[in-house]
Amino acid sequence: MVAITRLDSAQADFEQALAKLLAWNDDTDQQVTETVQTILRDVKSRGDQAVIETTNRFDRRSVSMMSDLELNKTQLDKARKELDPKITKALEAAADRVKNYHQHQLQKSWSYTEADGTILGQQVTAMDRVGVYVPGGKAAYPSSVLMNVMPAKVADVEEIIMVVPAPDGELDQTVLAAASIAGVDRIFTIGGAQAVAALAYGTETIPQVDKIVGPGNIYVATAKGMVFGTVGIDMIAGPSEILIICDGETDPDWIAMDLFSQAEHDEQAQSILLCPDQAYIEQVQASIEKLLPTMERAAIIRESLESRGALIKVADIDEAATVSNEIAPEHLELSVADPESLASKIKHAGAIFMGRYTAEAIGDYCAGPNHVLPTSRTARFSSPLGVYDFQKRSSIIHCSTTAASGYLGDIASTLARAEGLTAHARSAEFRQNKK
Repeated sequence: MVAITRLDSAQADFEQALAKLLAWNDDTDQQVTETVQTILRDVKSRGDQAVIETTNRFDRRSVSMMSDLELNKTQLDKARKELDPKITKALEAAADRVKNYHQHQLQKSWSYTEADGTILGQQVTAMDRVGVYVPGGKAAYPSSVLMNVMPAKVADVEEIIMVVPAPDGELDQTVLAAASIAGVDRIFTIGGAQAVAALAYGTETIPQVDKIVGPGNIYVATAKGMVFGTVGIDMIAGPSEILIICDGETDPDWIAMDLFSQAEHDEQAQSILLCPDQAYIEQVQASIEKLLPTMERAAIIRESLESRGALIKVADIDEAATVSNEIAPEHLELSVADPESLASKIKHAGAIFMGRYTAEAIGDYCAGPNHVLPTSRTARFSSPLGVYDFQKRSSIIHCSTTAASGYLGDIASTLARAEGLTAHARSAEFRQNKK
C-alpha cells in the first residue's frame, strides 16, 4: 500500500502538520556552492577556454574549439525535418497556441498630458538579448523550449541564445526541432554552471545576455542565483507541485493520475488532494493502488507520494479554498461542479485548471499559458513567466516650462531642502530663475 500522508483540517495540530508537509529544504550543499563559485570565476576570467574544459570534464566531451559546441540553423532544421511528423505537428500546434496566448500580454508604451503641458508616461522596450537554459542528457523537454522562447519572441527580443547540455555528445532531436520551430537565434551544446556563467558574463564567442530563463539541476539553480544582479533571472524553481480540490464527483482514477502527473517528475515533487468527502478520499487511495503498478516511473511516483504527498479531508469546499491559499500551489486543479465560483476565492496559485476535464498536463504542453510557474509558495508574490518578463519599462517625464518654473519646481525644492539635499533643491530652483 502507498503510505501517503493523511490529514484532516479538524485535527488539533493541522496547521503544524500542514507546515511540515509543505516544508522543503532548499539549502544548497556547501560542496555545490564551492564548485559553482569556482566555475563562475573560471569562466569569467578565462572565457571560452574555461567553458570548453569544464564541458569536457562534466559532460564527457572531447572538443577543442567553441565552434564544436555551437549548432547551426541547418542542423536544427534537419532535426525538425527528420522528426516523426506527428510530433512535429504537435510541436508546431503547441507553439502557435503559446504564441497566440502570449500576444495578449504585450505591454505598450503610454503617456498622458497634464493641463500645463507636462507629459508623463512609460516607454516599454524589449530586452536586447536573453539566454534560455534547456535541460539535456536524460531529460528532454521540448515543451520547455517553447514556453521559454515564445514569450521572448512575442516581446520582440533581438537575439535569443539557447544552451542545452549534450552529455557524451548526445542531443535530443525533439529539443532541436522545438528550437527550430520557436526561432532560436543561436544554440550552444553546453550546460551546468559553465553555461550560466557564459551567458551571464559573456565569452569571446558567447555574448552576454540581459536575462537567463529556464529550468536546470541544483548546479544551474545555484549558478543562476549567484549571477543575479549581473543579469536578470526568471526564478529559482523548487520541485513541481499539484494541488487538487475535488468535490468527490470526479472519476477517482482521473484524480489519481493527475496526482501521478506531478509525482513522476522526481522524488521531491508534491501532489496533494483536498476533499470534504472521506469516502471519496478512500476511492482515490484505491485508484492509486490500482494504477501505480501500470506506471513506467512507479518507483519515483511512490517515493514522491510517500515523502511529500497528502490526501487531506476538509470541512467543505470553502475551507478547501482557504487551505489552498495557504499552500499557494504551482498548479491548482478545481475539479468541482462550479469552478468559476471557486476560482473567485483563490488568491495564490501559479496556474488554475478549471473543471473536471482540464488536466494539468494540457497546461504543460499546449493550452497556451506558460508552464514556467512559481513554486514553493512563491505564488503569493510571483507570476507565471510571460512577455512582461522580457520587456522593460522606462518612466517618461517631460516638464513644461510652466510646471518647472511653478508648482513642480516648488514641491521639489521644498522636499529636497527638507531632506538636506541642497543640490537637488537648487537644481530645481535654477529652472525657476532662483539663485
